Amino acid sequence: MPPSLRRRLSALSTAAVLLLLGTLLSLSGPSSAAAAVPATIPLKITNNSGRGDAVYVYVLGTSLTTGRLGWADAGGTFHPWPAGGNPPVPAPDASIAGPANGQSRTITIPKLGGGRVYFSYGQKLVFKLATGGLVQPAVQNPSDPNRNILFNWSEFTLNDSGLWINSTQVDMFSAPYSVGVQRADGSVASTGRLKSGGYNGVFSALRAQSGGWGGLIQTRSDGTVLRALSPTYGLETGALPAGVLNDYINRVWQKYATTTLTVTPFADQPNTKYYGRVSGGVMNFTNSSGAVVTSFQKPDAPSVFGCHRLLDAPNDLVRGPISRTLCAGFNRSTLLTNANQPDTNAANFYKDGVTNHYSRIIHERMADGKAYGFAFDDVGHHESLVHDGSPRQAYVTLDPFS
Repeated sequence: MPPSLRRRLSALSTAAVLLLLGTLLSLSGPSSAAAAVPATIPLKITNNSGRGDAVYVYVLGTSLTTGRLGWADAGGTFHPWPAGGNPPVPAPDASIAGPANGQSRTITIPKLGGGRVYFSYGQKLVFKLATGGLVQPAVQNPSDPNRNILFNWSEFTLNDSGLWINSTQVDMFSAPYSVGVQRADGSVASTGRLKSGGYNGVFSALRAQSGGWGGLIQTRSDGTVLRALSPTYGLETGALPAGVLNDYINRVWQKYATTTLTVTPFADQPNTKYYGRVSGGVMNFTNSSGAVVTSFQKPDAPSVFGCHRLLDAPNDLVRGPISRTLCAGFNRSTLLTNANQPDTNAANFYKDGVTNHYSRIIHERMADGKAYGFAFDDVGHHESLVHDGSPRQAYVTLDPFS
């Protein structure tokens, strides 16, 4: 992602980042890559899951031509969603039959912003349409009709500037998969694959982690482990205690009452720095001239895990970049050990006893160490994302559970 554009991306989820990315690049006009990116590209889905369940695939997103939300069929034709209702009404069946275990199927995806490729095992997902648009699965809600379905999704944007596709754990960790893109020279870049034993290892480590982290795990009545909710939803559902991060947050606020926190938010602008000090319970950031440019109330756990609320990150060039840096420092627990942020050295992450153990546990079990354990895990390029400006083909591989 171009650094100049990256500075403008400060969304609350990777899906929102990719949607904004698609919108901004589409509005920027034709690029040199436009001729190299056709209207559609193949998406090869390979089922190495080891499971005998039927697989259902969905391609959802926003048309970059019309701005309409909708879905794409296996041939890459885009269909806008019809009007919704109140209460929500069933959405058209957008499912595509996925490959059986040990097989592959290639479908076609069109240019979409904020796209998602959902896949489910054994049962179709339930989508509904409200007056405000599509109601997507929200399994933190015990009454959600998808609560007992094993599923997951990848996020992507395909536009005239290329393909961005990731694996994400921002909302939950569930059915394992990896993603990839074939470049114009025929090489393939991929990410998102777990180490051998990593899938079960994540759940085992969460159960073993003191402080209620095992409560993030959701199972079905037949004993099937379905997923681990993100800490954001763990707080929302009461699975994690509300004060799970209080000790660390308090220590950070205490430290920077007498020490200056220096934030250099742009890797390509090392001379752009902001200086944070806590006074009266508020962390004020000044620029090099000493003028206060933004201020933060002491955050709580929902603000840290969700990178929002008291750590809101607007798409500007000051508060947003500072906030995303703070968010990464809190989640990775580097703010006490390094007064110069961001600290992008993975060897320094998650060393405090009070940290985002969900993200730590997932990163430790990824083959390349990369994941989207929280919204701004891309600070320092630790996210599980691949991009190419002239993509030949995209890949989603359903990986083994064992």
